[in-house]
Amino acid sequence: MSRKLKETIIKNIFFIFALVSIFILALIVVFLFREGLPIFKVVSIKDFIFGNEWYPTYDPPDFGIWPLIVGSLIVTFFASIIAVPLGVLSAVYISELAPYWIKEILKPAIELLAALPSVVLGFFGMVVLAPWLQETFDLPTGLNIVNASIMLAIMAVPTISSISEDALYSVPQEVKEASYALGATKFETIAGIIIPAALSGISTAVILGMARAIGETMVVLMVAGGAAAVPEGIFDSVRPMPASIAAEMGEAPLRSGHYHALFATGVVLLFLAFFFNLIADYISTRFKEVGSATL
Repeated sequence: MSRKLKETIIKNIFFIFALVSIFILALIVVFLFREGLPIFKVVSIKDFIFGNEWYPTYDPPDFGIWPLIVGSLIVTFFASIIAVPLGVLSAVYISELAPYWIKEILKPAIELLAALPSVVLGFFGMVVLAPWLQETFDLPTGLNIVNASIMLAIMAVPTISSISEDALYSVPQEVKEASYALGATKFETIAGIIIPAALSGISTAVILGMARAIGETMVVLMVAGGAAAVPEGIFDSVRPMPASIAAEMGEAPLRSGHYHALFATGVVLLFLAFFFNLIADYISTRFKEVGSATL
């Protein structure tokens, strides 16, 4: 068998696997839309997305998922406030500042967080963090936005740190040496040369970390409190969209309005994830040009 024929066969095999992946994704999307769209025969899109009442088992039922959307966005926002500085700064320290022996400890330790099952983090949030929050701040319950945000931040840090670290390592060594040769300090080189050059990868890491947080199910199901209402403060309980789907799908009668509403909620969640990926792609392309100009 000639070398050219082998390359053609391998190329076609990879092409088939790519088609299978796209086909499976398309089937999932079609199924999601097929099961979710019938709810809009009962309620309008506007009332479904912006309605403030989520009582799917009432008679008549209320299918407003605005509190669920707000719950998802707010825990993701506060998780990002915690996870982004931790993830990016830990990546900078590991790639540019830490001695070799510390790198060998920190890098596996951070990546080990990604291997922790979400149910374990949720259990930690329920058993350890929730009682501490309740006692320290004199709250009715420790299952709230702060608890969920901290747990989601812990889950997002490995993604942000690993991808950011790879982006920082990709900056050519010659660029760093040129900066030092011009008299720049270590801090000036990191802040003025390395980070701007790696900004494309760092921005992508941040967006992907946020996407991981907004789609997480088990942690928010266990520690967010489960209240389907728009929160008034950071210590209020919320019910993000993934938690609502996971908690109620087993109880929703097949093909009922409640059943279709949960699938429609999944469609909204799909669009949010898609939106985050579009932002990641745009930012990656935009800052890639900025990084090239810096170099």
